[in-house]
Amino acid sequence: MEEKETLTIQNLAQDLAAFAIDRTDLKELLAAIPENSNSNLTAIEYELQLLKILSVGWGISFFMPATDKNKGPLTQIFWELIKEFSKNISTLTQTTTGQNIDYFEILKERLNTYLEIMQDNPDEAQNPANIMGPAFAKACNCENDTITVLTGTKMFTLTLGAVKEYLNAVKIDDIKLN
Repeated sequence: MEEKETLTIQNLAQDLAAFAIDRTDLKELLAAIPENSNSNLTAIEYELQLLKILSVGWGISFFMPATDKNKGPLTQIFWELIKEFSKNISTLTQTTTGQNIDYFEILKERLNTYLEIMQDNPDEAQNPANIMGPAFAKACNCENDTITVLTGTKMFTLTLGAVKEYLNAVKIDDIKLN
């Protein structure tokens, strides 16, 4: 059996945050959308980034046991790193467009939207992927666009799968309490 890499909570959170904001898979999903599609690619690209970040956060919640003492600190550090990234996005947007946006607030609003949809569909919530694609398409203003639904579903499931695989491949260096 392969030896698991041991990481500090800080390093694990940094890796997960870096993955959440990495745009490689996002670009691959966009490239897969047919050129003759009526999809709003700008909205899809924007929403995919939000969905990926949120999906990494959900992955931590889904795949770490509630009893794991590292879950809380990991979650907190991950979201602090995302908040810092969001601040940079907000500043860059203000500098380049003159518009004030709060990217982290947008993330929170989108999270609340997705959670609300899941709560409104408790039967479907057993498999959130069934909900996320249509909810993603709605966020893109492409509600009945099959390609957009599939793109959102794919981002959600690929991201959750990657987070699960990564969490299973590493061991968290236990916090030393003084």
